[in-house]
Amino acid sequence: MPSLKEIKNRIASVNSTRKITSAMKMVASSKLHHAQVMIENMLPYETMLEHILKAFLAAEADAQSIYDQERPVKNVALLVFASNSSLCGGFNANVLKMMQQAIDGYSHLGKEHILIYPIGRKVAERVAKLGIRSAGDFMELADKPNVSACIDIAMELGEKFRNGEIDKVELIYHHFKSAGSQVLTRKTFLPIDVTTELERDHERDLSSTIVTKEAQDYLRKHKKENQTHEQEEVKPLNDNFIVEPDMESVLKVLIPKLAHLMLYTALLDSNASEHAARMVAMQTATDNADELLRELNLQYNKSRQQAITNELLDIVGGSVNN
Repeated sequence: MPSLKEIKNRIASVNSTRKITSAMKMVASSKLHHAQVMIENMLPYETMLEHILKAFLAAEADAQSIYDQERPVKNVALLVFASNSSLCGGFNANVLKMMQQAIDGYSHLGKEHILIYPIGRKVAERVAKLGIRSAGDFMELADKPNVSACIDIAMELGEKFRNGEIDKVELIYHHFKSAGSQVLTRKTFLPIDVTTELERDHERDLSSTIVTKEAQDYLRKHKKENQTHEQEEVKPLNDNFIVEPDMESVLKVLIPKLAHLMLYTALLDSNASEHAARMVAMQTATDNADELLRELNLQYNKSRQQAITNELLDIVGGSVNN
């Protein structure tokens, strides 16, 4: 059995660790709130752009663009979103695992035909270790989402896709649903499947940064309600949809804007998911520290009581002998 001093030192050590995890949890909660606000500010633009595209595509069923045409895949690019730091549970490990699965799926192309856009230091380190081509340094985006940087990346990818340097682009990131639920997602960025993109999951809980059972019940109830409602069909605004100056020019503007929005949305989702995962991990660590402290305090009290009992027995035994 450890001595009283050893138990006391361990209690002090666990207390110190608990203070750190509790502080990190509060910091992550604050950052998560700001990330949720950024997503909430982006949603009106997203909704309006999708409304415009739905109306246009519903009226012009034969609308096509070079960005939505599939072709044989000879060169592929992966945009992988992770974090710059650790202590966020399995957030980075899950992303890297899916990235490895994607790389294995394209292994027949050869490493020289796979290009990675690493958003976050964890991805950049793994890409360097695997010896796969990297498109540059995008670590700053993981901590500070920037719409202009997303537009630059989307334009670069669009140009490479248009010139035939890349035949397919995929996104790997966590889709933020709530503080307690982040869904690891892998989807095609280019060529753009507009109809699938418009029907993607929009369910997000941006009102709370607290992980509770009630939040999970809310998500399940909300999902069930969505399934009971029939989806409204998109109808043309009118039978004679006038396109100026021409359909190709309009698609050249709308499709790239949708691409920019997809990339920025993925970045915001990943950023919010990172803070949520870190908040949950630190909350779990704090709870574990509390449980460990209770056990250590109980052990300390038992040991102290045993020491007092032994001293009393020695005193009583000495007095009897005398």
